[in-house]
Amino acid sequence: MRHFSIATLVNILALLGTFASPCWAQDKAEETRDPAGFSIAFEWNYSCPSSKGCAFNCPGAGGATHATQLTIYLGKLRISETEKAFALFYEFSTVEFPRGNGFAINTGLNTLSCQVNGMNLDYSGPPKKAQY
Repeated sequence: MRHFSIATLVNILALLGTFASPCWAQDKAEETRDPAGFSIAFEWNYSCPSSKGCAFNCPGAGGATHATQLTIYLGKLRISETEKAFALFYEFSTVEFPRGNGFAINTGLNTLSCQVNGMNLDYSGPPKKAQY
């Protein structure tokens, strides 16, 4: 059991490195910006009409105040060859920070959720960008 925990931790750390990689295709709309091993099933896009007074909170993952844009991705993360876990990734901008992101991985004991305040829901549905 201890070996599995270390292997899982190594996979998560590798995922973090991939998620923070500057190699993501930011200029190509047809490419997805998801980390390796993450299959997106659903996407939400939010914007703040006033660029102030908007905030979000994803319990267990994080949040931000003064948010100007937010994109949330829900999907499955490949943990091993045979195991997948539900995961939530988000990207956002604030008045203070042009780019931020975070994630939560469901272990089966927690709930993936986010509360969004003052923002407009611009899109909700299947991923807009083609996946690899």
